[in-house]
Amino acid sequence: MAAPLLTLRDIHVGYGGHPVIDGAELIVGEGDRLCLVGRNGSGKSTLLKIAAGLVEPDRGERILQSGVTIRYLPQEPDLSAFPSVIAYVEAGLAPGDDAYRARSLLLSLGLTGDEDPRSLSGGEIRRAALARTLAPEPDILLLDEPTNHMDLPAIEWLEDELKRSRCALVLISHDRRFLTALSRSTVWIDRGVARRIERGFAAFEDWRDEVFEQEERERHKLDRKIVAELDWLRHGVSGRRKRNMRRLGELHGMRRDRREERKAVGTVKMAVGEGDISGKTVIEAKGVSKAYDGRAIFAGLDLRLRRGDRLGIVGPNGAGKTTLINVLTGILAPDGGEVRLGTNLQMVTLDQKRESLAPTTTLQDALTGGGSDQVEVAGSYKHVIGYMKDFLFGPEQARTPLGVLSGGERGRVMLARALAKPSNLLVLDEPTNDLDLETLDLLEEILADYAGTVLLVSHDRDFLDRIATSILAYEGPGAWVEYAGGYSDMVAQRGRGVEAREQAPAAAGKPAPAATSAEAPRAAAKRKLSFKEKHALETLPKTIEKLQAEIAGLQARLDDGTLFGRDPAQFQKTVARIDAAQGELAAAEDEWLALEMLREELEG
Repeated sequence: MAAPLLTLRDIHVGYGGHPVIDGAELIVGEGDRLCLVGRNGSGKSTLLKIAAGLVEPDRGERILQSGVTIRYLPQEPDLSAFPSVIAYVEAGLAPGDDAYRARSLLLSLGLTGDEDPRSLSGGEIRRAALARTLAPEPDILLLDEPTNHMDLPAIEWLEDELKRSRCALVLISHDRRFLTALSRSTVWIDRGVARRIERGFAAFEDWRDEVFEQEERERHKLDRKIVAELDWLRHGVSGRRKRNMRRLGELHGMRRDRREERKAVGTVKMAVGEGDISGKTVIEAKGVSKAYDGRAIFAGLDLRLRRGDRLGIVGPNGAGKTTLINVLTGILAPDGGEVRLGTNLQMVTLDQKRESLAPTTTLQDALTGGGSDQVEVAGSYKHVIGYMKDFLFGPEQARTPLGVLSGGERGRVMLARALAKPSNLLVLDEPTNDLDLETLDLLEEILADYAGTVLLVSHDRDFLDRIATSILAYEGPGAWVEYAGGYSDMVAQRGRGVEAREQAPAAAGKPAPAATSAEAPRAAAKRKLSFKEKHALETLPKTIEKLQAEIAGLQARLDDGTLFGRDPAQFQKTVARIDAAQGELAAAEDEWLALEMLREELEG
C-alpha cells in the first residue's frame, strides 16, 4: 500500500469545555475520493481546516508527506483584498503553475477575470474561489460546500471536472447527487469521532443506521447488566470482602460509563401547521409576461397549479426564478397576461436569503414573534424551549442573537418559523441551503405528507426528484416549459439537463463575456449533440448488452434449486444483484432512447 499523503491522528478540538472533535483520525491517500458527512456543528469544517493546516487542534498530530501540495476551498471565500477576480485567482498559483489554466477555468465558469470582486454575487464569488482552488492542480483538494450558491449548470460542470481530476479529494456537501457521483469512501464525523468505510456516499445511510442499531443493542445489554448488579448489591453482598469490593467498583464503573456515554444526536422533529383546504385551482396564469431592462423573464406563460401539486422551478442563476414565483404568488404584477389566485389560500414563504432574520433578534423572539414564551404550532401552543429542542437548539440558546448562528442553524430557524404557521401553499426558495442531510430527510418526509400545494425553487437534483410532481424548466430567454415528474424525468424528456443562461449581446465597443462550457452548444445557430452525448450513444448499447448478459447469468444461477439450501447468503446476494442490474438496465435503456430521439430530432 502506498504511503498516505496526509494523516490526521488523534485530533481533539473543544469549544467552551465541550469536545467537538474527540480523537478523530483521517488518512488521505493518492487518488482517494472521500466525503465527510455529519450533522451541522459536528466538526466537519473544523477537521477540514486542520487538514489544510489553517487551524491547530488542541491535541493531535498532522503529518503531510514531503512535497505534497494542498488547496482548500472555504465556505465563505474573501476576495476583498484583490482589485480583480483574475488577481485573486492568480494569487493562488505557485511558481511553475499554469497561469493560462486559471484564465481558462474562469471562462468555463462564466467569468472573464476582469470583474470587480465587490460587485460579485454569492454564486460568482464561489466560482472565482473554485477557479483559484482548481487551477494549481494540487495533490489534494479540500472542498467545503463547493455547490453552495451554484446553479445546476455550474454544479454539473464541476462534477465533470472533478471526475476527470487526478487529485485526491476530500469533500463536504449536502448535495446527495453530487456526493454519490464523486465519493468512493465515506468518513462520518459523529460525536467527535471519525468513522470510515471504503464505500461511497450511496452506502452511508444504511451503514449509519446499522451503527445506531448496534449501539442501541449494546446500551440495552449494559442496562440489563447494571440492573443485575444492583440486585446483587441489594441482596447478595456477603462473604469475601475483597471480591465484593472489586465487583462494587466494577458496578460504579459501569454506571459512570452509562452516564458519560455520548448518545447519538437527537433528530429534528418537524410538524407543519396545515391550514384550511384551498380551492381546487391554486394558481392559474394565462399569457403572463414580465421583462426587466428590455430582457424577457417569461413571455406568454400559461400555467395551472392545482391543490396538492408540487411544482419545481429550475434554471440557471439570473434566469428569473425568484421573479417568476413572485409574479405567480401575486407579490409582483405581470407586464401582461393574468394571474388568478385560488380561493381560501394561506401562503407561507421560506425566502432564499433568510432576509427576514434580523441579526439582533434573539432565537426565542424569532420563534414566538416577541413578548411570549409560547409558539403556536398546528393550532395548539407549545413552550418555546420545547419547540427549540425539536430543532436541535439547547435551552441556553434562547437569548442568542441570530447573527451569531451558523448557516445551518439559521436554516433550521427559518424552517421552524415557516412550518409553525398554518398554510395550504408553501413557497420554498432554495430551502436546502445549509441544511444537514438528516434535516433534509425529515423536510422531504413532511413535504411528501403535506396536504397543501408546494411551489419550489431548488438546484438540488435529488431533492427535486423526491418532492416535485412536475418541473417548470427555463428553455431560453422568456421561455419556460413544464415537464411531468422530477428532475431526472425532465432530463429524460428533454435529453439534457439545465443549461447556462445565454448572455445578453455585448454593448458597442465592449466584448461579450465568454460562454460557459454548458452554454457553448446553445451559441450555435443549431444545437448539435455534445461529445458526451455522442459518446453515450456509442457506448450505451454495449453497456445494455453487458447488463443483459449479467442478468441472464445470475438468473441461471438462481435456477439451481439447491443454491438456497447450500449457500443462503450467496442466494440473497444474487437476488440483490439481479434487482440492481435490472434497475441499471432500465436506466441505460431510457437514456439511450432519449438520446436517440434527440439525435433524430436534431438531424431531421
